[in-house]
Amino acid sequence: MIGSLTHWMEVALWVVLGSMAVDFLVGFFQSLQGNKLGSANDAVLVYLREIVFYVLPLFMLAGIASMDETGWIVNTAYYIGAVALVIKYLKDIKAKL
Repeated sequence: MIGSLTHWMEVALWVVLGSMAVDFLVGFFQSLQGNKLGSANDAVLVYLREIVFYVLPLFMLAGIASMDETGWIVNTAYYIGAVALVIKYLKDIKAKL
């Protein structure tokens, strides 16, 4: 499963990780304002789980992209997954604000 990220795959991955980080920071600052810092440990574990559930499959798709004979099916799935994750985190951020 050795593969490399193309430039646009890397950009999409950074956008996904950035939206995850913004969502985490918004939740963290709201927990600081509400004096609910005790649940910060759970929040970190939730984001680690989301990295395994959401980001790892993107890496797996990037790894098998070199096996795709058409050159666009796996890449399309990768970008659809990345866009779906960004939309998910934007909705989560909007719900927290």
